[in-house]
Amino acid sequence: MIAVDTSGLYAVLNRDDPYHYAAEATLKAESGLRFIPVAILSEIAYVLESRGHTRQLLVFLQDLENGAYTRDYGEDDLPRIRALMQRYADLRLGFADAAVIACAERHGGRVLTTDYRHFPVVGRGEGTITVLPSFEGLGT
Repeated sequence: MIAVDTSGLYAVLNRDDPYHYAAEATLKAESGLRFIPVAILSEIAYVLESRGHTRQLLVFLQDLENGAYTRDYGEDDLPRIRALMQRYADLRLGFADAAVIACAERHGGRVLTTDYRHFPVVGRGEGTITVLPSFEGLGT
């Protein structure tokens, strides 16, 4: 099982992304469910649309409809999200990233992301998540 962050999903959907092949291979190698926190749905739609990737957004929406990803509502995650945002305020950890971390913590701790500003720091600090693919230092 794996929780998918906006940056990881963007890399999977965009063949021009420098992390596309690593992210795609990581996602294919993972067994089990692929969780998409509902907190990132608007974020990924905005990122794709604002960068002119409407076709990729439509592919993603079709994948959601077909069950390639499991929407995770995290109905009880708000206290954890708030706690993460407070603890990592100096990193400017936002709501969407905190929601991905909370989702991952409930589903085995694995996160597909290319965000190496936030996720590895929280991973080391909390000891509850593993960042995939593991090419830390190369991301944004």
